[in-house]
Amino acid sequence: MNEWDAADPEDAEAGGVIRTVARQLKLWRESAGLTQPEFGAAIGYGEELVSSVERMRRIPRPEYLEKADEVLNAGGKIAALKKDLAEVRYPKKVRDLKKVEEAAAELCAYNNSVVQGLLQTEEYARAVLGARRPPFTREKLEQHLAARMVRQEILTDATGHPVFNFVQCESTLRRLIGGKTVMRRQLERLLEVAEFCNVDLQVLPLGCEENSGLDGSFRLLRLKDGTTVGHLEVQQFSRVITDPKEVQLLDMNYGVIRAQALSPRESTALIEKVLGET
Repeated sequence: MNEWDAADPEDAEAGGVIRTVARQLKLWRESAGLTQPEFGAAIGYGEELVSSVERMRRIPRPEYLEKADEVLNAGGKIAALKKDLAEVRYPKKVRDLKKVEEAAAELCAYNNSVVQGLLQTEEYARAVLGARRPPFTREKLEQHLAARMVRQEILTDATGHPVFNFVQCESTLRRLIGGKTVMRRQLERLLEVAEFCNVDLQVLPLGCEENSGLDGSFRLLRLKDGTTVGHLEVQQFSRVITDPKEVQLLDMNYGVIRAQALSPRESTALIEKVLGET
């Protein structure tokens, strides 16, 4: 990110971590007998930024902590704070969703507007986030983009877990978000992920006379403890659904959508066809 992340005053969880880190940095600096200007010069940053970090207005980046650890001879104690800041750097709703995803044994998602977030390339995700109205500031856009990329770490075939099933409406393959070059790379990414041993990727074709996904995109997360939760994200509002009756309705609908969609092999062939046309 080009910009430094600003601390969110309404995020109590992140605030506690940032407050602890800021206090530690200030204590180490004062123990070394350095003023803010002297410390900033020593680590290669301006006095204003040092002040913003210590006043909890800015979240220190990893390289800032590493340089501070070196200059203050902290023996790794300051650098170790990078781990504490890694999660709270992202918005709370993203952190909460990431925790639910990490607790899932199976993740199912239907999307009819854009490619599912876990499948998006960085360029495609940037285009999607950039289309938001009112627009994000450059700083916020970079923050949300980084958070989306971090969430994708769960999508791997190295272990075979968790299991993923994605159903994409064909319209999401043909909508040229970001332009032809961006969309070609996105389609290529879908083909890559479709090869993962723990991923079933299906497409619901536009020519299908029956479409049970017209009400919009949603997700189901089957947790390791046997429970299932739903997730809806519409018009900038994110909602995790835990009520068993509501989850059951989503589960039934998802089963119908999967049955209406092409098989994974047929879906791959359609994605390759669209790629050739793009």
